Amino acid sequence: MSLCFGGAALAMIEPVRIAIDAMGGDHGPEVILPGALRALTHCQDMRFLFFGDEKRMRPILETSPRLAAVSSVHHTDIAIKMEDKPSQALRAGRRVSSMWLAIEAVKKGDADLAFSAGNTGALMAMSKICLHMMPHIDRPAIAAIWPTTRGESIVLDVGATIGADAQHLFDLAIMGSAMARIVFDMPRPKVGLLNVGVEEIKGLEEVKAASRLLREAPFSNLDYHGFVEGDDIGKGTVDVVVTEGFAGNIALKTAEGTAKQIAQYLRDSMSTSWFSKLGYLLARPAFAKLRAKMDPRNVNGGVFLGLDGVVIKSHGGSDPIGTARAIELGYAMVRHKLLQKIRENLAVSHEEGPLTGAETSDEACDAALSSAPAEISSP
Repeated sequence: MSLCFGGAALAMIEPVRIAIDAMGGDHGPEVILPGALRALTHCQDMRFLFFGDEKRMRPILETSPRLAAVSSVHHTDIAIKMEDKPSQALRAGRRVSSMWLAIEAVKKGDADLAFSAGNTGALMAMSKICLHMMPHIDRPAIAAIWPTTRGESIVLDVGATIGADAQHLFDLAIMGSAMARIVFDMPRPKVGLLNVGVEEIKGLEEVKAASRLLREAPFSNLDYHGFVEGDDIGKGTVDVVVTEGFAGNIALKTAEGTAKQIAQYLRDSMSTSWFSKLGYLLARPAFAKLRAKMDPRNVNGGVFLGLDGVVIKSHGGSDPIGTARAIELGYAMVRHKLLQKIRENLAVSHEEGPLTGAETSDEACDAALSSAPAEISSP
């Protein structure tokens, strides 16, 4: 589906306000702002709040009148470094850094979503403290779009928290299916639990218990497939793959490394002889399609699910194309009411149980730090 609205629909709706940590990532405003401009050409009903070094942002905006017309700049001298530990980031950047201020704009109602290409652990910790968790959810998850032989799927959690009980895996399935309904425009996504086998007797007790919960779930908008194995992710056997953050992050990094390995094999093979070089020239259209399919920029952007607000994490090394894709993903989450869809299903599934929202005091820092992930990258 198209992630953006267009035509007559634009006159009927309020613009989506996007708070951006302009200093995040490997390149900062020099990539983030051009990425926002590219996203604006696709989704014209965007408005931007840029937080960061005004001296670096103003020259870029002066050369982009279209972007400048829908943007406001909020200066701060403090930026979170990519190598900072979450505890360091909180001590140095809470309430004053470009990352925190972008998140806080969502909390205050000045923005509809926050975007950053910066330090993942710091972003998760700050988001959890500033926005808090949704009712019934005590730990966040990172959901990534994953290319498959059938198209795309959603995999979560890919690194937000380590370990999961049956209820947490069940909640991941609810949140992932809500996201899939938006991104893939399907009324009833197929959901699978990642396991060491497809047989019901295999796997950890927590995973088997989650499977029983999902089979008994009263949802008409979630199609539980059962267990899936690692090779099912790339096959696209299901639309949503659910796992805990340790296994999900390993799967993510393994897929990324395998893609680079195959690309290197192809480059080496195509340069071994004149015949192989000629073969490459003849097969260039096919290789171009393969390159586009494997281009990580097209699936850039991780969604922090479980928070009481929309936060999007872009790959730190992405270029303007990948940045635009991640911004557009966040736009779709807001425009198609992701949080509302998740809340509705969570309310049904937890109607007999107590609320388990995050603490609202400063002591929540410790809990956030204990679950803060390492830097991840999109598949």
